[in-house]
Formats: sequence, structure tokens, C-alpha cells
Amino acid sequence: MRDRIKEILMESIQIKEQILHSHIGKIIELSECIIECLKKNGKVILFGNGGSASDSQHIAAEFIGRFKKDRTALAAIALTTNTSVLTSLANDYGYDIIFAKQVEGLAQKNDIVIGISTS
Repeated sequence: MRDRIKEILMESIQIKEQILHSHIGKIIELSECIIECLKKNGKVILFGNGGSASDSQHIAAEFIGRFKKDRTALAAIALTTNTSVLTSLANDYGYDIIFAKQVEGLAQKNDIVIGISTS
């Protein structure tokens, strides 16, 4: 078990090193897009399946609440929290449309939509 735990941790370290060396520019670019969205009174719309649904809700909560310091709430919403919407869309249209229909109905000019997937 010790070797398996070490293997998992080493894989995580390697992925973070890859991100550090090759994706910093993309992270900065996305951050600037989010900042611009919020400056223009847009909102951040997040979604994901399974554990990524929880991640989207957590990130939305950090925008609304606080992250590291007290501040004015930032506009954010996770599309995974309304079970009535999710189940009715899945029932009426199919599971593959549940986020697209919500974006169609909720997203406006200056909003940014972020899909999260850990798989």
C-alpha cells in the first residue's frame, strides 16, 4: 500500500510540474477573461459531472463568499445545484443537454462559462 500511495503522490507532483512549465500562460489568460467578465458585470457560470459538479459548486461558493480575504461577492453560479431543472431536462431532452439548455436560458453577454472535468 505504501508504494501505491507514493505512486499516486508522485503522479500528482508530475502533473503539477507539467502545469507549472507549460500552462501558466493559459491560467493567466483564463484569469484575465474572468476578471474582464466580472468588471463588465458578467457572471461566472460553472458546471461539471460527478465530483466535478462538486468542484463547480465549491468554486462558485468561493466567488460568492470569500477566498483568502473579505470582499464584495462576485457573481457566480453552478449549474449543478437545481435538481428539478437537471432531472426535468434529462427526462424531457436527454442527459446530454442538461447544461446546454441552462446556458441557453441563463447566460448573457459578458458572462463566462466554465466546464470542469477531472476525467
